[in-house]
Amino acid sequence: MSSYLQPKIANKIDYIRQQFPALQVKPTPVYFDGPGGTQIPNVVIESISAYLQQGNSNLGGHFLASQQTVALVQTARERMATLIGATSSKNIIFGANMTTLTLHMSRSISDSWQAGDNIILSELDHAGNRSAWERIAIERGVKVHYLTISDKQCQLDFQQFDQLLNERTRLVAVTAASNVTGTLTDIEYIVQKAKTVNAISYIDAVHLLPHRRVNVKQIDCDFLACSVYKFFGPHLGVVYGKKHLLNTLHPYKVIPAPNYAPNCWETGTLNFEALAGTISAVDYIASLGEGSTLDEQLDDAYSNIIEYEQYLTKLFLEETNRLENVTLYGIPDYNLNRRTPTFALSFEAHDPNNIARKLGEKSICTWSGHLYADKLIEALSLSESGGVLRVGLTHYNTIEEVGYFFEVLNKILDSSTVE
Repeated sequence: MSSYLQPKIANKIDYIRQQFPALQVKPTPVYFDGPGGTQIPNVVIESISAYLQQGNSNLGGHFLASQQTVALVQTARERMATLIGATSSKNIIFGANMTTLTLHMSRSISDSWQAGDNIILSELDHAGNRSAWERIAIERGVKVHYLTISDKQCQLDFQQFDQLLNERTRLVAVTAASNVTGTLTDIEYIVQKAKTVNAISYIDAVHLLPHRRVNVKQIDCDFLACSVYKFFGPHLGVVYGKKHLLNTLHPYKVIPAPNYAPNCWETGTLNFEALAGTISAVDYIASLGEGSTLDEQLDDAYSNIIEYEQYLTKLFLEETNRLENVTLYGIPDYNLNRRTPTFALSFEAHDPNNIARKLGEKSICTWSGHLYADKLIEALSLSESGGVLRVGLTHYNTIEEVGYFFEVLNKILDSSTVE
């Protein structure tokens, strides 16, 4: 494998890995399943435990435990607002997960849609974003357009987007990065074009946030959704919404939820222990950088993450290029301005699900199939052959793990058994 000047994280990778209990288990699995959910550092686990051990309570009580929970919720909103560059903590909504929140938000966002209107989704998207809008479009009698991918690099066809967009377009919902191929989407272009017809923009940043910081002020999107468990935290969903939309759209809620934003969008008691873990997840990312403020630390941390993951990506792609009868889907270079360190592979003579199973037998964790991006797999004509093998790297993975993956994969592919 090639080598060059190693990035900062590479020089302290052992220290970083020591912070993750799952990476201390012997023998240690190779966790190349990051797109499905990352491992959790000690600081997050301890924060969740501490909240439950030190006395927990619901909101609104005239006693210390309740007051501490109120402060906890506010701090969690502030951390998430800082992470994604939101102007105010009042822009932040918490829920069970990104999919549930998006389904919940779709009722209110679509409230004024009428027959003859249209929305634009994409072939690239995870069903957690796409299917909520498909469902509500049927209920409202609204036409759904799908942005297609232009080739096996899985970039969206923006010429088609310009043609589809019109004065009856009410929503554009797309992913910031493919959860299957890692291909990044030019979401700033999409958001700005949506504004020209007053369409709401809804961005799925679930796959992007573990690898790259998002700034909602810079993007200027109306909504952005993410999942904390994809960036080293607990299972919790988060949606950012612009203030004027959160205050003017009619929330689909029940009586216990108040009438003011963002709380009116949160139906039922929040998962307070997960919010404690969310605070620590953001702080963990910040600990990978330097600076005098949390914002500066996060900027530096993501710069370090990108530098290291680009290093791993280069190594991974070099080894992939040596394989015969294997196809890579997604951006074929290691420029992380265009992709994340997530790779989709298909095999001429092997079912990717069997490859994943055999890798699993050697303690290498990957995913296979359509990965809930079924329209993308259909567009790539891979549905009948089992989809793809997805290999997803994060900053806690190592050069040695990449080497071991290809050592095992080559042995599987050299097998005389055609599957």
